[in-house]
Amino acid sequence: MNAQPVQDLPEFATWLNAAPATLSELRGRPLALLFVNAASVWCAQRLAEVANWQSRNPGRLQVLVLQVPRFDFERDQAASLKLLRRQGLSSIALLDSDWDGWRRFGVTAWPTMVMMDVYGRESGRLVGLGQPGELDRCLNELCAGAQAADIAPLRELNPEPRVPLCFPTGLAVTTERLYIADTGHHRILECSHGGRVLRQFGQGTADLMDGGAQEAAFNRPQALVVERECLYVADTGNHALRRINIITGQVDTLCGNGRCGEPVEGELSDPRSSQLNHPIGLALADNELHIAMAGDNRIWSYHLGQRRLQRRAGSGIIDQRDGAGNVAAFAQPTALAVVQQALYVADALGSSVRSLQLRGDLVQTLVGQGMWSHGAEDGPREQASLQFPQAIALSPDAPLLWIADTGNGRLRTLRLGGGELLTQALPRRLHGPAGLAAGAGAVWIAETDAHAVLRLDPASGVLSEVPITE
Repeated sequence: MNAQPVQDLPEFATWLNAAPATLSELRGRPLALLFVNAASVWCAQRLAEVANWQSRNPGRLQVLVLQVPRFDFERDQAASLKLLRRQGLSSIALLDSDWDGWRRFGVTAWPTMVMMDVYGRESGRLVGLGQPGELDRCLNELCAGAQAADIAPLRELNPEPRVPLCFPTGLAVTTERLYIADTGHHRILECSHGGRVLRQFGQGTADLMDGGAQEAAFNRPQALVVERECLYVADTGNHALRRINIITGQVDTLCGNGRCGEPVEGELSDPRSSQLNHPIGLALADNELHIAMAGDNRIWSYHLGQRRLQRRAGSGIIDQRDGAGNVAAFAQPTALAVVQQALYVADALGSSVRSLQLRGDLVQTLVGQGMWSHGAEDGPREQASLQFPQAIALSPDAPLLWIADTGNGRLRTLRLGGGELLTQALPRRLHGPAGLAAGAGAVWIAETDAHAVLRLDPASGVLSEVPITE
């Protein structure tokens, strides 16, 4: 399209990790304004693609990320920045808390990228994720022949601290071990219950490589499930399912090839032949690995013995709709827990907890008031509310579902069989909890935004941090 003049950034936008600037001051180098919602995996995918292009084309493009909140908690500056960094943010970010920039630039959907030439004129925009290769083509055209002016790039302020964990998410626990998905460090840790690191799986760099514990590589791994001598991993950034042999330390790939795409049902003769779309939650029962595929809003199952991928439920449309199989709809399913023939689902963007009956694939909503409704109310299921739940875990000795109510910074409980949703009393608010495990006499919490793992004794109510020592 022909280059068109654009307005400047809204004066009410808050710069989250850099000193404020105007678009006029940034002229001289091609610029991309990326409108996202940090809670969306589709936006996370776009952020990853832009960062990948920048790594291959250093210094050619300036990127400003405008975070437009969907949830109430995202209007908090610190919470929004943490959520963006959890997704691997590598650019300067602003918080468009009142949607001023969204309206000023005529944005209609997440993600939208507005591209501007060296003179500060709009030269095109990409709405949604588009077709494979479209982003590269558009950015190559934008930057072709552009001579970057001698302007200093914006510098990121207040980076995350250097600590043993970086945005941990998935947890799994046995009678003797605690396994942690150290998501921001692209590795899996095997620890004692006291936090001493016994082994590391993965080099700690984002890649897709099989092999021994120190040779393998992950990319932003999340959910973990342990069964006998195997630890299964939702390798979200690689769009893959991985398996760690706990005895030998060997890592292999069950399904996925590192590229985001639409899964295909059927037997997999080659594990790398099938693409996945943001596998983020796992649960294992009867030799079936159930997968919350956040990118296509469906629940899938991988049959370990048959090496076969099966679609269980979800139309693919982002919505909250009950029904059987493809009639049902999810809104970014994020975490799973299974008992007998019932699979429980944390449906993040719907702020709900759903159930899926594995015989018949019937989906029902247990808690949740609709796609755009969220809150923090306790009480009967038809009245109670959540905000962006990111993790669930079943108590091993009671019909109780633990819920990481991420947006509210709370730990909630739902008694199965018709019980109410309640808030677990804690001595303080949690900071972005996004991982849970129940076992070994405790509830283990990944306090993701605080780069920490906590241990809750349900009997005494004592909450303590697990000191991770390497």
